[in-house]
Amino acid sequence: MQAAHTHDFLGDSHDRNARRTQIVLVLTAITTVTEIGFGTLTGSMALVADGWHMATDSLSLAITAFAYAFAKRRSADPRFGWGTGKVGTLAAYSSALVLLAVGVGIFYESVVRLFNPVSVDYREALIVAAVGLAINLCCAFILGSGGHAHAHDHGGGHDHDHGHDLNLRSAYLHVLADAVTSLTAIVALAAAWQFGARWLDAAVGILGAVLIIRWSLELTGQSTQVLLDQVPDKRLCDELKQKIEGEGDVTVHDWHLWTVGPGRYAAIVSATGAPASEIRRRLGSDKRIAHLTVECS
Repeated sequence: MQAAHTHDFLGDSHDRNARRTQIVLVLTAITTVTEIGFGTLTGSMALVADGWHMATDSLSLAITAFAYAFAKRRSADPRFGWGTGKVGTLAAYSSALVLLAVGVGIFYESVVRLFNPVSVDYREALIVAAVGLAINLCCAFILGSGGHAHAHDHGGGHDHDHGHDLNLRSAYLHVLADAVTSLTAIVALAAAWQFGARWLDAAVGILGAVLIIRWSLELTGQSTQVLLDQVPDKRLCDELKQKIEGEGDVTVHDWHLWTVGPGRYAAIVSATGAPASEIRRRLGSDKRIAHLTVECS
């Protein structure tokens, strides 16, 4: 438990995830500059619009990358009483709000275009969407290989982050959202081009926006729970409490558990029946407990 006194509660994959984010940020930034520049020179509004959309992703990825760097650099700073393990969660919350704004914007624009269709250069738009899809799938693969980053629901109320890096997940969701919008755009544009159903582009845009909004709200909720020190998982709490109580020789009177970093938790336990050293021994082998305070009477 001595290592816990450093208050370095960064995740085990912190450095690896930071490098992945930096690679994706560079790819996205290059794509952004290329699309805006080429679109301006050629007068292509489709390229310019997609370029500015990519710019919002570059901003979110920059927030993610900055959070990794800041958390690493300040991990031993005594001014942060519980370390910098939750800096990434704060960045994830900020990125989730940006993603929500993007989703709402796409939804609004799609509804407007549903009732007021605009002329579309289908060939040019399909090329832009295909290039965007390829880049976003590449970025999603880079970030997704960093761990269990995707969104899911196990059901049964078993709702927690499984120790995953919410900062990485926020970046992953941004590029995944772009991939989804690019894919749906390709399908809608192709159908509209071939069958003249111009409303399909807007309709599919609405569906994509709803999906993006749902992802952003899920990420906002998860990051908020960590930032407000909500109990991470009832099952985890019960499991650790049973370790302390053993065969019933120890009685736990007060028990607190909260997240201080990806997969890292701080705990305060007040118990009777055994000395503090024994309670520490029972929890000492659990690497998830990064900081433990024991009160015995």
